[in-house]
Amino acid sequence: MPLFCLSTAADYLEAARQMAATGRPTLARLLAEEAADQTSDPAEAARILREFTGPSLRQED
Repeated sequence: MPLFCLSTAADYLEAARQMAATGRPTLARLLAEEAADQTSDPAEAARILREFTGPSLRQED
């Protein structure tokens, strides 16, 4: 049974907040980036990324 069932932007954002609260900022940032990607409103996506500061750690193909 998985710890998280992540399927919506809200799910990813909640997981990001949990990771940040438990001292896992890198994982929090990656989860926040996914939440932002799933958000259709650009202003809201930008707000999410501002909440979780730091450079993107994604590796693009």
